[in-house]
Amino acid sequence: MNPGDELPPLEIPVTRTLIVAGALASRDYQDVHHDAELARQKGSPDVFMNILTTNGLVGRYITDHFGPGAVLHNVAIRLGAPNYPGDTMVLTGRVEEIDGRTATVRVVGANGIGRHVTGTVTVTLPAEDAI
Repeated sequence: MNPGDELPPLEIPVTRTLIVAGALASRDYQDVHHDAELARQKGSPDVFMNILTTNGLVGRYITDHFGPGAVLHNVAIRLGAPNYPGDTMVLTGRVEEIDGRTATVRVVGANGIGRHVTGTVTVTLPAEDAI
């Protein structure tokens, strides 16, 4: 692994079930994440994914690539375009820097209306999986 290396993309279908289950699992009971009618009353076309679900999916993307022994130290993300049901989010990543067994990866998640998430993840591999 070297700085500049690209991680393979991960396509995640954004289903209503994923959005609602992620909100419930993270105890985010805001109605815009589970009630389409109330979301529309508040100006959204539908329910949308919460940041905690997005954070979990970014973590999954990194550990799917680096393996189950990878330890996430810092996940710094920012949301942009909402993830609505029926869309697909495509996560991509690029290794920004490496320091021993630790890598910093730039992550972008895009959907049909733009960039849903951008940020960086710092990940350390166990000694037997060193970069």
